[in-house]
Amino acid sequence: MMDSNAALDRCRELVDLARSMGADAADAAARASSSESVSVRLGALEEVERSESEEIGLRVFVGRRSASINTSDFAPDGLKLLAQRAVEMARLAPEDPYGGLAPRDALFSGEPLDLDLSDRSEPSPADLREAALATEDAARAVDGVTNSNGGSASYSRSVFALATSNGFARGHSGGSHTLSASVVAGEGGDKQTDYAYRTQRHRSDLPDPAEIGREAGERAVRKVGPGSIPSRKMPVVFDPRVGSGVLGHLLGAIAGPSIARKASFLVGRETEQHFDETIRIAENPHRLRGLRSRHYDGEGVATVERALVEGGRITGWLTNVASAAQLGLGLTGHASRGGGGSPGIAVSNVVMETGSQSVADLIADIEDGLFVTDLFGQGVNLVTGDYSRGASGLRIRNGELVGPVAEITIASTLPDMFRALVPADDLELVRGVDVPTFRIDGMSVAGQ
Repeated sequence: MMDSNAALDRCRELVDLARSMGADAADAAARASSSESVSVRLGALEEVERSESEEIGLRVFVGRRSASINTSDFAPDGLKLLAQRAVEMARLAPEDPYGGLAPRDALFSGEPLDLDLSDRSEPSPADLREAALATEDAARAVDGVTNSNGGSASYSRSVFALATSNGFARGHSGGSHTLSASVVAGEGGDKQTDYAYRTQRHRSDLPDPAEIGREAGERAVRKVGPGSIPSRKMPVVFDPRVGSGVLGHLLGAIAGPSIARKASFLVGRETEQHFDETIRIAENPHRLRGLRSRHYDGEGVATVERALVEGGRITGWLTNVASAAQLGLGLTGHASRGGGGSPGIAVSNVVMETGSQSVADLIADIEDGLFVTDLFGQGVNLVTGDYSRGASGLRIRNGELVGPVAEITIASTLPDMFRALVPADDLELVRGVDVPTFRIDGMSVAGQ
């Protein structure tokens, strides 16, 4: 796999080719990745897999017209053909009044901090096999586990480089290590499956495999023998594993392209109080060893640490060049870049900060409620804010978790959910978008 310097050289070369063929402006982004994983099942080796990929994407502008194209052919003739086709496509494209490169004064230009995104160690297949076996063994050892879908351990490295015709040229690399297990509990018609996993930049930051396996086993066992729940409005408590998705809906709703298209329920409501005034949601793109840490976004714009929600109020929209131009706003460093197409929006490390109560205290006064551990379906409309998802989890009775429930539907609207949200104090930084356990009163719960 090529390193970041080689990737950056190819980006520069492609931008120069595009300019020489008539492009007024251009940028190129290269990605490369390699990964190795070992999977086991029932104590036996099941699969050893290694993969590598490299691709480069070019975006060109001819006047107000643009086109983008990508390839995995890094040969000189391949890059030349790519640049030629991109310019030809741009000349035939419709005019776009909002597209363009980020201005120079918004580009990242400082000396990058060492964000420690790779431990530079590469575990051997034997190391990965040992970790996968230990993870699965711990899951299978949990009383009540009856079968296994397997355990796995993996390691990956990635490279990203970006060069633009207005002077930006940077590249960086990173790595990650992952452990996971998935097991089955119960017998006959009442078999339940669950999983656990962790990903960290450094192998030494991963929990012990036994901890991950035990979590997978315990999650599966507690789902056995589910009942239902009466249909009514009640408090609903979200496990962090599913609660991060609720925060994800907010992030989608404050994305500049959604606002520009008027495809967000928050259009025209940016000054309202959306959460309790104690709620703060923060983004830190420069967190050491963060899963989404970066100094610059997919358009080269510098990223900054900021609050996305402060005092319960949204602090602004997340923009890239096109949405910022359309909305008349500044750039926020949230552009994301795929292999081709126009840049989208992506956040860095986002956290809903903790509340003052433990999880036990958070549910202590709930006479009848639902603790959600799994969500299903796609019943979230970011245009209207309507929220309806299939769910399963545990019933709460008199402040205690008393047994599994399944085939439940929970419903509300995102604005109502945000206003009622109360976080606990159990935040862990494990996903890149992280929340503590939180409670939302007054949701509609439909059981049998």
